Amino acid sequence: MDHLDAALDKMRAERLPDVAVKTFAHYYERLCAGEHGLLAECDIQPVGELPDADELPEDEALAREALAQTVVIKLNGGLGTSMGMTGPKSLLEVKDRLTFLDITVRQILDLRRRMDAALPLVLMNSFATREASLTALEPYAELPVDGVAADFLQSKVPKLTAEDLSPVSSPDDPSLEWAPPGHGDLYPSLLSSGMLQALLGRGYRYAFVANVDNLGAVMEPRILAWFAREQIPFLMEVADRTSADRKGGHLAQRPDGGLVLREIAQTPDEDVDAFQDTTRHRFFNTNSLWIDLRALADVLDARGGVLGLPMIVNRKTIDPANSSSAPVIQLETAIGAAIDVFDGARAIRVRRERFAPVKTTDDLLALRSDAYVLRDDGRIALAAGRDGAGAPLVQLDGRFYKLVRDFEARFAAGPPSLVEAERLTVRGDVAFGAGVVVRGAVTVEHDGDGQERIDDGALLEG
Repeated sequence: MDHLDAALDKMRAERLPDVAVKTFAHYYERLCAGEHGLLAECDIQPVGELPDADELPEDEALAREALAQTVVIKLNGGLGTSMGMTGPKSLLEVKDRLTFLDITVRQILDLRRRMDAALPLVLMNSFATREASLTALEPYAELPVDGVAADFLQSKVPKLTAEDLSPVSSPDDPSLEWAPPGHGDLYPSLLSSGMLQALLGRGYRYAFVANVDNLGAVMEPRILAWFAREQIPFLMEVADRTSADRKGGHLAQRPDGGLVLREIAQTPDEDVDAFQDTTRHRFFNTNSLWIDLRALADVLDARGGVLGLPMIVNRKTIDPANSSSAPVIQLETAIGAAIDVFDGARAIRVRRERFAPVKTTDDLLALRSDAYVLRDDGRIALAAGRDGAGAPLVQLDGRFYKLVRDFEARFAAGPPSLVEAERLTVRGDVAFGAGVVVRGAVTVEHDGDGQERIDDGALLEG
């Protein structure tokens, strides 16, 4: 265990909280004991029918009562590095010149006005996102709530060399020695930061938790009222899987009926086909959760601060941008995996509209286009006439559009109209002029040298 001691000393030297150190040691010891964090198909069963959010009864009185005890927590630790960003992803402009964070604040303030509730917004920031994100919130003078801090920090863990599990060393860039421990770090970080006890002390019992880049994840009073009435300790929002969700974590159940979340990184190679079978495993985790904070405090207390979520062994390279750099292991957990920890945890089926994340520039183009509208209450909705058709499918050539700066350069005059589009596929280096309109299913292909340009006002019809 010399390498574990070295890793723990490294964490203490960074002044990371004792809970974070203890949690990392728990997973390191499980790894050394031979656990690989895998969940085989033979150990789980598909989930059948679930309660449907659209069928929940209206109970405005209970919703108002519960809202007075509710906080919204947005996971805001990401830098959008897969899209070439270096600052907080939440500060990317996504609609009508507003950022993820701007739109989130608009949603919160609208709910406060309509429901006459304090409804604090709390960010779980990383060391890399904290300063810029808090600065971006300063213009919203009405946002802070007395006695509730605007944020708390998620932790970080040492990357481990794949060969001997020693903490990696990168003298030229020490930041490469550290990794985020996954969204599952929410629970120990709520505890170690003092945020959990502070919220409970101020009378807050319920938390709605979601990714900041999922603008469909709006605090829904009807779900909250049902959650409170049923006294559910932990609730996961899930949606129907499609072929586009084959790699996302899916809901399953153990033989005893308990619910469990399985990620692709937890799936043995021989079970990948079953994992991706959307007719077998019908529901995917939207990463929007409802948590009874009292129940969370009780579970953490009973487990000595270590929730003991299923472990994810993530195999990467020390420099994510360099696939030939040294192989490393990152020990992570998924926030939704807590569904396996709480007795009485449940899942609820929601409409696809509550899952509208931006993970790629494909998603970004669709959201910026007229296929979506930003309502006065801050909700993102499909434009009129698209309700039955769903969102247009956008597939941009990763060689030229993957990074935000390259994407912006090729849509410098703004996104094309996609309100009448079924699909837009772009292959090759193509720049779009102003006022371009796409109708139906369109493929734009350029395989020559240089860059092709679509003229201003062009109509692309398929």
